[in-house]
Parts: sequence; structure tokens; C-alpha cells
Amino acid sequence: MGVGLLGVGLLWWAERRWPRRIPRERPLDRLPVNLGLGAMSLTVVALAERPLAGRVAARVEAGRLGLAQMLPAPAWVRDLAGVVLLDFATYHWHVATHRVPLLWRLHAVHHADRDMDWTTALRFHAADMAISVPVRMVEVRLLGVSPRALEIYGAWFFANVAFHHANLKLPFDRQLAWLFTSPGMHDIHHRADAAATDANYSSGLSVWDRMFGSFSDARPDVPIGIAGQIGAAPGLLEALARPFAPDDKASALP
Repeated sequence: MGVGLLGVGLLWWAERRWPRRIPRERPLDRLPVNLGLGAMSLTVVALAERPLAGRVAARVEAGRLGLAQMLPAPAWVRDLAGVVLLDFATYHWHVATHRVPLLWRLHAVHHADRDMDWTTALRFHAADMAISVPVRMVEVRLLGVSPRALEIYGAWFFANVAFHHANLKLPFDRQLAWLFTSPGMHDIHHRADAAATDANYSSGLSVWDRMFGSFSDARPDVPIGIAGQIGAAPGLLEALARPFAPDDKASALP
């Protein structure tokens, strides 16, 4: 917790020192929504994903089940393989949340933020997190992810997501994007342009976008948000209800 708070504090400071974009909305309008959605999403992770996926991971390690556990290598190598394989799976799940209409309805809540900073990393619908729980359990079983690898990946994933959503303009951003998802790389993914949104899905290692042809570093520099979005981002209650509205414009795939 202490390390997490220190990291958030450093990101907050760095965003004000080296901002990539000038905010369009008042922080007091955005923060309650992002933090509220984040609290609900993290509750789902804490009460459902971590314990359920953790039980599967324990069985995986005990029985040497799944891809990583099949490797004739020391435990630390199998753990490293599990982390990389989970990152690979997360890339494909992210792609699915953009291309499957039901999943996009929920994921669009994340993209509806009209500014982007580290708090955007928290802005996920709780139902979006709940749907991903059984997916994560299947991934852990098939990929052979041990409890240690699951914990390492969880910490690494949340640190990465907070970092690449940060409103940061780094002089070494393009170089960093050759290995990891950088703030500039993910900025493209959040632009209100359909072609931009359908690019740069990686959440940790950037190799997946390059491998599967979804990497982009040259898209129109348009504002953050969803293409066709009008007005301010939805408030907390509206954000929770909008995916279930039959006339919700977010149901249109980007």
C-alpha cells in the first residue's frame, strides 16, 4: 500500500511537471467519477478475481498444469513464462472488449473520459471487471500460472496501467514504446478517432501490438474520448447505467 501511494504521488507530481495535454474538464468533475468507479472495480478484483484465480493458480502449481508448468525449467523460469503469457492473454482480452458489442458497452465507460491521467486507469465499470473474472480463471489454468506469477503480474499490471494512462510527455517515449506501453503510445488508443482506438491494445509489453499488426505511432492528434461523443463525460450514476440503456450510443463499436 505504501509503495502504491508513493507511486501515485510521483505520477501526480510528474503529470504537473511534464503534462502531455491541457485538461478540458475540471478535476473536481472527473475525480469523483473515476475514483468511485475505481473503488467498485477494485472491490470486484479483491473479492472475486484475486481469491478465485488464486485458488486455480494453487491447483495449477500443485499439479504442474498448463503451458508454463510444462516447461522443464526451474520454478522462477516457469513463473516468468506465466507472467509473459498472462500479458499476452490480456492483450487479446482488451481487443475483445473493443470488438464484441456487449463487452464494448461496458469498456466504453473507460474510454468516455474526456481527459486522461492516472485516475483514468481506475475508470472501469464493475460489471466489466466481473465479466473478466471467469476469463482470468481460464487463463490461469490453461497458461499454467502459479500463485507467485499471478501476484507478480497483478502488481506489474496495475503499475503499468497507472503509468501509461498518466498525462505525461516524456522525451524518451518512442524509445520506451519499443519494449513497454508508454503514455504516448496509449494516448493514441484513447483518442476520439475510430482508427486510433483500434490500435495500441498492449497493457504491459508492447511487442503484442507489433506482433499482431495493431501498433500505431501516427494517428490524428484529436482530443481524448470516444468518436462522436458530445458533451462532458457521464457522471458516476450515468456511467454505471449507460451500458444497459437500449439507446446507448456506446453500443456502437468504435
